[in-house]
Amino acid sequence: MKRTPMELAALASAAVPALALTGVAGSPDDVADFDSALLVDDAGKQWRVRSPKHVEASMRLETELLVLRAFVPAVRAELPFALPYVAGTVRQGELCTFVYSHLPGTTRDIDDLAALGSELAADIGRTMAAVHALPQSLVHNADLPSYTANEFRQRKLNELDQAATTGKIPATLLRRWEHALEDVGLWRFSPTVVHGDLHEDNLLISGSRVSAVSGWTDLRIGDPADDFAWLIAANNTGFTDAVHAAYVAARPDAVDPHLIRRAALSAEFALAQWLVRGLAAQNPDMVAEAEEMLSTLEADILEQEAALAAARESAAPLAGAAVPDTLVVSSRPPVERQASSPAPAGVASSVAAGSQPGPQAGAKVSVLPITGTGESQETTVSGGEAPVEQDSGDLESTEPSPDRAAPAAEESGISPKAPAPAKTDSEAGTSTTAIPLAAAKASEADKDPSPAG
Repeated sequence: MKRTPMELAALASAAVPALALTGVAGSPDDVADFDSALLVDDAGKQWRVRSPKHVEASMRLETELLVLRAFVPAVRAELPFALPYVAGTVRQGELCTFVYSHLPGTTRDIDDLAALGSELAADIGRTMAAVHALPQSLVHNADLPSYTANEFRQRKLNELDQAATTGKIPATLLRRWEHALEDVGLWRFSPTVVHGDLHEDNLLISGSRVSAVSGWTDLRIGDPADDFAWLIAANNTGFTDAVHAAYVAARPDAVDPHLIRRAALSAEFALAQWLVRGLAAQNPDMVAEAEEMLSTLEADILEQEAALAAARESAAPLAGAAVPDTLVVSSRPPVERQASSPAPAGVASSVAAGSQPGPQAGAKVSVLPITGTGESQETTVSGGEAPVEQDSGDLESTEPSPDRAAPAAEESGISPKAPAPAKTDSEAGTSTTAIPLAAAKASEADKDPSPAG
């Protein structure tokens, strides 16, 4: 049952009895999981109330409470941004509503963030680096999820198998994602602390800097690329590159040449996770929306692959002609969104967690390579530096699964878990942005001898 802002204000007053409220307004959130409102007290101070819609969402809020308690004053003092405090809670049956203290700054949509210039983009990169540099003991002590590189890749493969059994994932996308997941070199990364729900609605901006970060319900140790998935929806490669460059500068020892490729994969694969989640919740609106975005994504990918093949073919007769690894093509018309069924975080439809506006019809979409190019374990860092040995994380090659290559039509008995990064508010006018995975072909001598899938 959806709670109105006034009902949320009443719950906040019960959670914090001394709170004298003078104003209330709705606040963007994942409408599938939470009702949220922004409150103003008699001193002009702002508060935020989040009320879960089901038990799983309530457990996530209680997990966030554990996380925020783990941020002791000494840890908070080292961070370049503020963190929320839980001011009070009130329980109704199995569901627990939380009231959070005021945080400085305001939220901006992703297009506004990109338009605010390179200074803010650099600060976002440094903010993400600070999150990923948090001590892993903070996650272990709170008994939160932790994955090695191989465990994380295997988890994604299992989710792909689960999605394939629905019979609703286009074969083009299944092959594309399977090839990326079976490219062992792509998954050689060092696990870090990951926010897990990073997007523009959880970044509060003051001027040209990030003043606070909220939404700590999915903190874990895993792939740092997950926190970059929302940037794929920016439809502004300059903004994404500026954030990534600042991140790399802040973490010079954390060499990860395939981070953006995995982020693009995460953004696309969130569509499949959203479909599985809709089927598990028996929500036909979510399922229909996911199917529509998957179909649009497939069409975009086929169009872009054809354009890239044509470019290579036309360049072939020219001796020494350089064939681009990326193309810029027009995006498809935006998919109208339903307020009752938001799309998942980081999806390739430009709907990342929170309210993420996507590119308008006719906007340009950068084609980012994701699948590996057959690199050896030694990767040369740009700038003429010495090769850096990449940690393989004990990854093993996985043979293609017949279930993924030919998904079954049987849909009964599916009860998938909701994906951790699937948090979003709905916005009309979002679109499905294709992020092609194919990278430049390596020479035969440089190809990885492992199966290509």
